[in-house]
Amino acid sequence: MSRIVFPAEWHPQSAVQLTWPHRDTDWGPMLEEVIPCFVAIAKEVMKREKLLIVCPDEAEVRRQLGGMADDRRLIFREMETNDTWARDHGGISVFEDGAPVIYDFVFNGWGMKFAACHDNLITRRLFRSGTFAKEARTVNMQPFVLEGGSIESDGCGTLLATAECFASVNRNEYLNREQLEYHLKDFFGLERVLWLENGYLAGDDTDSHVDTLARFCDERTIAYVQCPDTDDEHFSELQAMEEELKVFRTLAGQPYRLIPLPMADRVTWNGERLPATYVNFLIINGAVLMPCYGSEKDDLAGAALQTAFPDREIVGIDCLPLIRQHGSLHCAAMQYPKGMMND
Repeated sequence: MSRIVFPAEWHPQSAVQLTWPHRDTDWGPMLEEVIPCFVAIAKEVMKREKLLIVCPDEAEVRRQLGGMADDRRLIFREMETNDTWARDHGGISVFEDGAPVIYDFVFNGWGMKFAACHDNLITRRLFRSGTFAKEARTVNMQPFVLEGGSIESDGCGTLLATAECFASVNRNEYLNREQLEYHLKDFFGLERVLWLENGYLAGDDTDSHVDTLARFCDERTIAYVQCPDTDDEHFSELQAMEEELKVFRTLAGQPYRLIPLPMADRVTWNGERLPATYVNFLIINGAVLMPCYGSEKDDLAGAALQTAFPDREIVGIDCLPLIRQHGSLHCAAMQYPKGMMND
């Protein structure tokens, strides 16, 4: 029987994927505002590892990157795209008996809320174009619908997920909780799934992806959104989620080290509250890229994350433009562990 390992995000990486915004995405009316955010992410990634950019027009993206386009660490793949949320349409990496495997799950626009006809094809097109390592193989996971933002792995057999997302319509509603857990354990070589029954953010289109609420920082540490303000609409749900996290135990039977991150200050756009969250950070080689929102809480969140990642640089990225389409930094990127790409 083969052994499958689902590496944690802190596993050494080959590359990070960004799917670049363009005029035919929802970013069309605000491209000039959001492009600097993607450029900032690209800059930090290329300092430390390869960057894979998926876009319909390489020349245009090179122009936007300017002198930062370092071909030693930059891979372009031109193709049509609907949107930019690589975390959810990107391939998900596992190792089977040590060999690299990229899972290609169905991406249907978060339960058929948005068009995804092009984005659902990105992973297989990347594979066919020779983007991944020669020894890597891809597995078509149809009909299972799964987005990368909905799952958190500790790399040691534990998955963290929200019940709300996996129970939502137009994903895998033909499966009950027991069946869902069976498939997840089978796909990812898991010993268990920790289900969060509570937690949400206003303005979130994903039905409560776990990467907006709680994240593994190592096998024994979880960072999460804490909301102590009784007047905030999130107070009850996030308090209940915090109590759940306190009950969870590691595989060794110990309580998790819990690191609360502040509830981001309220951000609104066209009268709607946006899902600003510091939990949507991205772990890369040697650093953690943390979303910032122009608030005094940015520094508080950065200091808290530094305690979780003492050996990594914490780098703030202005994500105020990014959350206007209801996602943040982690949502926009997908990492590929070392061995998945041609290093």
